[in-house]
Amino acid sequence: MSAPSSFLESTLTRAWLRRGPLACALWPLSQLFRALSSARALLYRSAVLPSQRLPVPVLVVGNVFIGGTGKTPLTIWLAETLRAAGFTPGIISRGHGGGGHAGPRAVTPTSLAGEVGDEPLLIARRTGCPVMVGRDRPAVARALLAAHPQVDVLLSDDGLQHYALQRDIEIVLFDGRGAGNGWLLPAGPLREPLARRRDFTIVNTPLLTAQLAASVGGAPSPPYQMHLSGTVAERLMRRSESIALAALAGKRIVAAAGIGNPNRFFAMLRGAGLDFAELPLPDHHDFLDAPFAQLDADIILITEKDAVKCGQIDSLKDDPRLWVVPVSAQFDSALAEHIVEKCRGCSPA
Repeated sequence: MSAPSSFLESTLTRAWLRRGPLACALWPLSQLFRALSSARALLYRSAVLPSQRLPVPVLVVGNVFIGGTGKTPLTIWLAETLRAAGFTPGIISRGHGGGGHAGPRAVTPTSLAGEVGDEPLLIARRTGCPVMVGRDRPAVARALLAAHPQVDVLLSDDGLQHYALQRDIEIVLFDGRGAGNGWLLPAGPLREPLARRRDFTIVNTPLLTAQLAASVGGAPSPPYQMHLSGTVAERLMRRSESIALAALAGKRIVAAAGIGNPNRFFAMLRGAGLDFAELPLPDHHDFLDAPFAQLDADIILITEKDAVKCGQIDSLKDDPRLWVVPVSAQFDSALAEHIVEKCRGCSPA
């Protein structure tokens, strides 16, 4: 990302957290955005724009807050939860950060992140589920079901606004930023109004306060809390070698994160008692600019999402300083029960 675009992004991100002068100046444009997005949704609901129903239940994971809120670990958890309940899940995604192929493309553990996207590759490796990516969600979904007829439930990663694909269950994910200033783009961070329909609301935060829960209202039931837990680091060049995060205390550490909200990763590491220098990077960063070359550090901690790319770059994959911090999503068991029950209640088309 260039310096001017990075500066613009950081300026807007700060402005979206409060109703300050910049947000207020952009508010009229947000009303135009609201009208256009509402009209688009109405056209799909009225069948003026075509949408397709699949012969299996479709569960969509997405957010109305622009940027990363933790959808990838949530999608992984959902796939594992549904499999444990007896389902055979398949997963579709746009494949952000990939080569932008229009047609459906299968993702395998050996796929290149530059071709299929970093998040789908991570999901395929962690879940072992059939995964496909592409711009046309209905076409990708049909291709996955044709290639894997045993799949009986479909997860659409980051597909909340893709109304061309009909869905049975919608999960909206927020993080500790809540709804920001509560305004739509470009005056605020929201892609759609908070009042949009959904089946489940999840907040990715270590502490779900009453104020935070109230700020993401609009759901038929109170939000559920998602907590990301990571306790060990694995060496990138040899993932079987691991060390407890607490054992890294006292070393010269840099923590790097090319995710939507790097501060979440940094906060988790601080919670493990680590002291480190921060290196936030743009979401889906490709690491081709060698950001670690000049770092003076014993340990460089990176996210799993970044690791799938670093592990495919010759100058990084054998760097002994690079350690990956895997995370897992943790929930109240009641959420799993409710999602499984709702999936079982969905009638095939």
